[in-house]
Amino acid sequence: MKRKKRINYVIFIVILIVITLIILGLIIKNDYSTNYPVHKDITVTYFWVGEGATEDNNYISNSVSAWDENWMDDFGGVDDPENRASYLPESFIPHENSFYFALPYNDLDENGNKKENSDKIYWATEKDPKEKSILKNRWIRIIKGSKTAYAQWEDVGPFEDDDINYVFGSETPQNNINQNACLDVSPAVRDYLGLSGMDKADWQFVDYSSVPEGPWKERITSG
Repeated sequence: MKRKKRINYVIFIVILIVITLIILGLIIKNDYSTNYPVHKDITVTYFWVGEGATEDNNYISNSVSAWDENWMDDFGGVDDPENRASYLPESFIPHENSFYFALPYNDLDENGNKKENSDKIYWATEKDPKEKSILKNRWIRIIKGSKTAYAQWEDVGPFEDDDINYVFGSETPQNNINQNACLDVSPAVRDYLGLSGMDKADWQFVDYSSVPEGPWKERITSG
């Protein structure tokens, strides 16, 4: 009789552990399992390397980026959003990651000097290059429904370049254009997540160690 009670007790403990693990798994899934905060229900638009200067992008050409004066050449050409071969432009294989994004903050001012507010960057104490951005090439995850894509930070925008309280905080974005668009993603991210020209998604910074295998790791931008 005692043996039967002991077996029942063990079964109860096992069931309790399983239920606890399931609950913890759901919590972690909902929080996207990282230390950085999640920006939810953000208006997302898309842009591309080599995009011409038009009214849609405030007449700013994307042949250069905030941190790379030769962005289009370094990428390998125009990242044509209409003519695609899977997650790549149809006409060439890029030299850099086709999964990229822009957020409306630059840690460098127009003279290339560190901004005073750059100490709010989560990883500001990791390294402090005097004339180089510590934002370029960092990673985020973008979540749309049941799909998650990962991408590298390669430009600044849309429309703003000093919105640190949104990017590294919890305040409402400063931009009021295009339904308060405050995350630009590449054609590859757009296609992977099935985004429309203007859509809603969640995003969150991630360390490289948390980036899983996927098409975003086929070519990683390091320069």
